[in-house]
Amino acid sequence: MKNTSKVDSITKAASIIIALGADVSSEIFKYLRDDEIEELSLQITKMDSLTPQQSQEIMNEFYEQCITQKVISEGGETYAKDVLLKAFGKERAGEVMERIQKNGRQVAFEFLKKVDYKTILMMIQNEHPQTIALVLSYTSPEVASKILAELPPNLQVSVFQRIANLDRTSPEVIKVVENIMLKKLGSMASVDMVEVGGINYLAEVMNNVDMKTEKYIFEEISGTTPELVEEIRKRMFVFEDITRLDNMEIQAFIRECDTKDLTIALKTASQEISDAIFGNMSQRQQETIKTDMQYLHNIRMSDVEEAQQRIISVIRKLEEQGTIVISKGEKDAIIQ
Repeated sequence: MKNTSKVDSITKAASIIIALGADVSSEIFKYLRDDEIEELSLQITKMDSLTPQQSQEIMNEFYEQCITQKVISEGGETYAKDVLLKAFGKERAGEVMERIQKNGRQVAFEFLKKVDYKTILMMIQNEHPQTIALVLSYTSPEVASKILAELPPNLQVSVFQRIANLDRTSPEVIKVVENIMLKKLGSMASVDMVEVGGINYLAEVMNNVDMKTEKYIFEEISGTTPELVEEIRKRMFVFEDITRLDNMEIQAFIRECDTKDLTIALKTASQEISDAIFGNMSQRQQETIKTDMQYLHNIRMSDVEEAQQRIISVIRKLEEQGTIVISKGEKDAIIQ
């Protein structure tokens, strides 16, 4: 037999809706969102796995919550504890009160569930660490971790410590902070939109990040939106694009590059790239680099990627000076 503590909340809600009857349930539905009504309705159609005992326990739990919530709203938390203590006994009163407080906690800052973490970060980044800690405690661990990672290091520690020390916060304080965050969100939404970002901007960003970051981001995005990766790659210059340069352009950047960077970068380069670069070197330079490569052992991949990134930076600098013209994309558009 299943214990009601293992029954998910949507199943409990559906069970209560059934027990209340069509008339009462129709009134309740007026206060629910469309997605909540849809989820509940779907669950009701599948309700065939609860025993009579479980259904009764769910109704008892619902009744306890209703009574407790009514007492809290009318007399406050302290009064509620006293009433529940007399009504249910110490142990049961504690369980009911804890469950109600948990449910109340989930209701507060409900709007955060519909806001991306970047927006939340913008809302709280200039707030006091205690406020940030309170807001983050109402987000999912995944969202909180992303926001925490982007806070300044000293603020990260302060917020982390405050989250750890959070125990109970008065409903009044929570409401004040919630209203402030809602106002901030409203003002952010009302700001006139300007054209920012876009594919071209992302290509420019990716041209300037280190290769480890580039590789990670593209691998992650490829799993869901490979077409986006393809479009960005068309508009940015990567190490493999060296083969698109003509001989004079390759010779131009070779003259500007550090020989050590060329040696390290070519350690893992494809045959096509190696041929393009070696084919535009003097015989002496070729021999020097190939000899150095033979003695290049236990090199980290991150070192190779950094060397390649420095070469790309040289190429981009020469492009800005007009020495090199990089052609990219299916239409072979010229990037000036």
